[in-house]
Formats: sequence, C-alpha cells, structure tokens
Amino acid sequence: MPIIERIRELHPEMTAWRRDFHKHPETAFEEHRTSNVVAGLLAAFGLEVHRGLAKTGVVATLRVGRGTRAIGLRADLDALPIQEENAFPHRSSYDGRMHACGHDGHTTMLLGAAKYLAETRRFDGTVHFIFQPAEENEGGGRVMVEEGLFERFPCEAVYGMHNWPNMPVGQFGATPGPVMASFDIFEITVAGRGAHGAMPHLAIDPVVAGSALVQALQTIVSRAVNPTDAAVVTVTQFHAGDAWNVIPGHAVLRGTTRGFRPEVQDQLEAGIRRVTAGIDAAYGTSSTVRYERRYPPTINSPRETGTAVEALTRVVGEANVLTDLAPTMGSEDFAFMLQAKPGCYVWIGNGPGEGGCVLHNPRYDFNDEVLPFGASYWATLVEHVLAR
Repeated sequence: MPIIERIRELHPEMTAWRRDFHKHPETAFEEHRTSNVVAGLLAAFGLEVHRGLAKTGVVATLRVGRGTRAIGLRADLDALPIQEENAFPHRSSYDGRMHACGHDGHTTMLLGAAKYLAETRRFDGTVHFIFQPAEENEGGGRVMVEEGLFERFPCEAVYGMHNWPNMPVGQFGATPGPVMASFDIFEITVAGRGAHGAMPHLAIDPVVAGSALVQALQTIVSRAVNPTDAAVVTVTQFHAGDAWNVIPGHAVLRGTTRGFRPEVQDQLEAGIRRVTAGIDAAYGTSSTVRYERRYPPTINSPRETGTAVEALTRVVGEANVLTDLAPTMGSEDFAFMLQAKPGCYVWIGNGPGEGGCVLHNPRYDFNDEVLPFGASYWATLVEHVLAR
C-alpha cells in the first residue's frame, strides 16, 4: 500500500509521541500538558502556532506559495474519565483518566502530517491544523467555532478523522450525508406527594408515574417518528426515594436522544414534552422537563466527501475505501465545524477489537500500525486539494 515513504520513516517517532500522549491523558478543557507538547512540536516544525481558542486549543498554520485557497484539518486532544485496565508500559499514569477513544492517535497522525508537509512543502495555499479540546461530552468544537475559529483561520472546507475498531488496518470509510447522530440530553423531574409506604392512597406516587413515563417515552420513536427516520430515546437514569417504607415526593429521570436530522431532533423534544404532560394528566403528578441540545448530527457534504475519497484512493486503493457505510448513533462535536463549513469526517480502520480494544472500553488502545496510514491521508489530501 502506498504509504508516503517519508511518513513511513517517521513511524517510530510518531509511535513515541502517541504513547506519550496515552500515558498522560487529560480530560475536557484540562489538556494543558497535551496542548503544550503539541504546540512545542508544531513550533519546532516551523509552523505558526496560535493558542487560546476554547482554553486549551491549538491551531497551527502552514502557508506555501501564493495560492489563496485554505483548508482545515482537525484532531481532538482529550481523554475520558475511565480507569485504564491495560498493563503495557505506556498505560495511563493518571488514575481515573485514559485515552479510551483514540484521540492520542488522532493528534499524532495530524502531527505527523504537519511535520511531513512542513518539510516537503509540495502544495500551494494554506493549511490550518486544528487541535481541538473537549470532544467528549463538553462540545469543544462548538466553543472553538463560537470563539471565532473560522474568522481567524478562514477555510473553504474542514476535514476530520476517527479510528474505527473492527475495520481492518489499511481501510477507510467516507460516506456523504449523515454519518453520526445528534446527541441531546433530557432530565424529567416528576413531582408527586410523598406518604408512608403502607398508605399509598395518601400519596401521588412519582415512582409509578415515572415507571409509566419510561414506557410511554418509547412510543415517540415507534409511533411519532417516520419509520424511515432512525431515532433513539433512551432513559439511562431513574432516581427516587431513600427508604424502604417511604413513597418519595419526586423522581428524576435522565436520558439521551439521537437522530440524523434536525427535524427529528425537534420531533423528539416535542414528543418528550407531550408524553410527560400526558402522564401528569393521567397520574396527577406535576413534572418539569429540561431538554438540552448537545451535538447536532455530523453531516458530510457530498463534494468534500468526493475529494476525501479521491485522496484516500491514492493512499490505499479504491477497494479499501468504503463509501456506503451505515451511519452510527454515536455523536461527534466535529458536527459544529461541519455546520460552519463544508467538509468530510472519515473513518480509519483500527484493526480487530479483541480483548476489549473497542471505543470507550478500559482495555482500549490505539493501534500504532495505523499512524502512517492516517498521516499519509492527511498529507495526500493537502497535496490533492492545494495542488501546485
């Protein structure tokens, strides 16, 4: 497979970077050491380095020639609040934190491409290397956009990449349209009237009402959403009461919804409010609903996806570029960048997920054999889009 030879030579160096990042994981908006290491390497490569967006974000710029076109390449920096269970030497040195989603590898692949492109300079235009904090749950991509990412670093398009366990090393996926779902959360407080457990007739039982609500919420997807639209409503928490013999005064339900279109997000939120009001009417409770839009759907633009496929094909051949992958109900805050600019988010095969080597698992580890494939894609994409 035609990995760029210079990037192949950088493989040992990239592996050392990646394992250092893995050993020193930092969670959302706390990626201070990671940010310092990334900024130091980029400065050593000769790039213009800018810091401060979204607190710990780093953007590095490489300008070559007289071309006026510019693109952005994005990697994520943060780790997860998970206790690592691996035993290899580069396991996390911090209790309760680990790189369980491969952001250490994503950062490393973009650094490898930056070093190669700074050395070779075989393109004409501007590349902005975007190292984003807080992808996990906290929306660092949204914060970077709101703080003026694309005003300060204008791009005609932006590209992202994520590893995918159980996809073979040397394969990529690039599909136009929705590739990841929205991520919204809800919290419903069901207020009733507490009483002695032996005297339920004196209570308005929020546990019974809440239990009915959990069941009723499932009808939103099965009966209110068009069957051709994929959607999820999942209750993940139910908190009520503290004693064996006391009917509590309230219950709290929390959960998440997912969909691939903004219109479906609207339907899900409206459905939750409607069903909750109906349960209140039926059981005599009084409920409040807090619904929060976290991440929008991640939607690849057709043109830029075609461009990504062309670059990927140059790296691994047409047979190893999958363009018809089904979207996943997972979510990704790169979606905020794709709302601001056209672009494409691709999958890179991370190899077998054996022994728990799957995303968000305490035995996950990024596959270092993947590093030259990802870095070669980034470099080829730049040389393809900004061809001299």
